Amino acid sequence: MTKTTNPFIVTGKIPNQFFCDRETETAQLIRFLNNRENVVLMSQRRMGKTKLVEHSFDNENKEYALMTIDILHTSSFREFIQLLGATVFDSLAKRSTRMMKLFTATLRSLSASFGYDTLQNTPTFDIRLGDITMPEYTLKEIFEYLEKSNRHCIIVIDEFQQITKYPEKNVEALLRTHIQHLDNANFVFAGSQRRLMEEMFFSEKRPFYMSARSIMLEAIPFDSYFDFACNHFQQAGKTIEKEAVRLVYDTFKGVTLYLQRIMKETFSLTSSGECCDADAVQHIIDDYILECEPRLREQLALITEPQKELLYAMSEEDSPVKSITSSEFIKRHRMKSTSAVQSAAKKLLEYDLLTRRDGLYTIADPLMDLWLRSRRL
Repeated sequence: MTKTTNPFIVTGKIPNQFFCDRETETAQLIRFLNNRENVVLMSQRRMGKTKLVEHSFDNENKEYALMTIDILHTSSFREFIQLLGATVFDSLAKRSTRMMKLFTATLRSLSASFGYDTLQNTPTFDIRLGDITMPEYTLKEIFEYLEKSNRHCIIVIDEFQQITKYPEKNVEALLRTHIQHLDNANFVFAGSQRRLMEEMFFSEKRPFYMSARSIMLEAIPFDSYFDFACNHFQQAGKTIEKEAVRLVYDTFKGVTLYLQRIMKETFSLTSSGECCDADAVQHIIDDYILECEPRLREQLALITEPQKELLYAMSEEDSPVKSITSSEFIKRHRMKSTSAVQSAAKKLLEYDLLTRRDGLYTIADPLMDLWLRSRRL
C-alpha cells in the first residue's frame, strides 16, 4: 500500500510541488540576488520568509551557498557573531578539506575554539561566547572567509531588527561597513517588525539607508490557497469544502504557518473518499488552541499587569483599533489612564505582541488573539 505524503509541510524544506503560490516574490528574489543585490524582506512573523528564500534557490546550481541565521533570541553583538560563525562553519568549512583549512587559517581570533574529532577524523569548531574577545575583529575575519569561498554566499538574517536592541551602539554601522565591500556574498535581511525595519532601511539617518531592494510578503490570496488545498485533497482521493478552507484562512488571518498546521491535521484526519467540512475544521482549531495554551500562558506570565490589560482590551475589539489612547477606548475597557496605555503599548510593540500598521493596532499573533477571545467565552 502506497503511503500518501501529507502536502501541508510545516518543517524542513518544502518540495516545489508542495509550495503554494509566491510566484511573483520568488521571481523578484531570484532576480535581485542574481544581480548581486541585497534584499530586505518584510512580513509579519510566521508568513514564510525564510521558506521563500529556500524555495527560490532550491533548484539553483552549486555555485550558491545558502546560510540562514535566526537572531530573534540573541541579545548582544557577541551572540550574533557566535551564531554567524557557527553557521558559516557548518555551511562552508565542513564541505571540503580546503575550505576547512581556509577557515582555521582565516579565523585566527577564534583559534581556541578549534578541536579535532578522532572518531570522525575531522576538525571541530566549538565557539563559545567567552571565546569572542575581539568581536569586531572576529566579524572582519568571518567576512574575509566569505570572500574567499569558492561559492557565492547568500546569508539570510532572520529577525534582523533584533540588532537594534543590542547594548552595543555601533552594530548597524559596523555591519554596513563590512557588507558594502563584499563581492562574494549577498544578504537577505528578513524582519517582522515593519516599523523598525523601515526605519533601518528607509531613514536617511541610518547606515543601511537604501542599501537593499525591498520585498513585502503579504498573506497568500485566499483563492490561490484554496486552489492549492483543494488540488492536493483531490490528488489523494479526498475533498474539502470551500467554507472549511475559508474558516481556517479567516481564523488565522492568512498567516502561512497556521494555515499549514491546521490543514496538515485536516488532511491527516480526512480519509480517502471523505469530504472535510467546516465543523470538522473547527474541532481541529479548538484542539490546536488547547495544545498551545501552556506556551501562550508562559508568554502572558512574562509581561506586566497593565500590558495584559491592554492585550485583553484589544481581544475584545471586533476590528483593528485606530486610537488605543482615545477616551472612548480607555473608558470602554476601564483602563487606568492614557499614560498607562501608552507605556504598555510601547512595550507590547517591542515584544511583538502588538502590531501597528497603517495607523491601526492589532494583536500581532492570531493564535494569541484566538486564545484570549476563547477565555472570555
